[in-house]
Amino acid sequence: MSAMLDAVIAQVLAQQVRLLACQARLAANTDSEALHDLRISVRRLRSLLRPLSDLPGVDQLEQAAAQVGQLTTPLRDREVLAAYLLKHGQADAAEQRLDHSGRAFARVAASPQLARLLAIVDAFPMFLRAAQREGLTQRLRQRVEKRLGKQWKRLDQAIHDPGHDRHRLRLLIKRVRYGAEAYPQLERLKPALAKALKRAQGDLGDWHDRLQWLLQAQTHSDLAPCVAEWRQQLAAAEQRGDLTLERLLRAMDSR
Repeated sequence: MSAMLDAVIAQVLAQQVRLLACQARLAANTDSEALHDLRISVRRLRSLLRPLSDLPGVDQLEQAAAQVGQLTTPLRDREVLAAYLLKHGQADAAEQRLDHSGRAFARVAASPQLARLLAIVDAFPMFLRAAQREGLTQRLRQRVEKRLGKQWKRLDQAIHDPGHDRHRLRLLIKRVRYGAEAYPQLERLKPALAKALKRAQGDLGDWHDRLQWLLQAQTHSDLAPCVAEWRQQLAAAEQRGDLTLERLLRAMDSR
């Protein structure tokens, strides 16, 4: 048996357990982190799947995971904005975005998207074992390493592009970082590089949040008191992000 395949199946089973636990927490509205934890499990699952795209069942599982991501993104975005508003004294605006959140969580828990994802996750290890018996998982480690290498190459090219798109860079950094987390036995990131990836993702995430909030403020008058501060924060995040990307590039050069 392939040690790499065994490790992949072990991670799939671990994420299955976490997804089921998150579903129960959302249904009962037990805590404020259930949705975030659900999205983390979906993200880890997709990062694990991405280098396995030529194996049976992967496309179906990836599509199901993507649908859960699409379903939960607006709700999570409202949570993040509400937390900021509450922290900065805009309680009414925050409460408006959290209104009926318990019902929204219950709808996610009972959604056909999550049900489909859980059903496919449950069957996925059997697909992988069947692929192994058919000889489709030979040289799996080398194939995964090659695909992870392509992710690093795309990120390197994007950072070196003088006209780089911050949003695209943020997504590429997330993909590289989460891929490394999904396959720690392959990547073995140096602590400095892992830290630089996390820092760059966070700084670009701050920039992206402010950009999206300013767009929302154009149609939501209750956000008007925050606009001036968000503009300042957006400009600061752009400068901070550029410096962070320079540090990331140096860390990548020594990889």
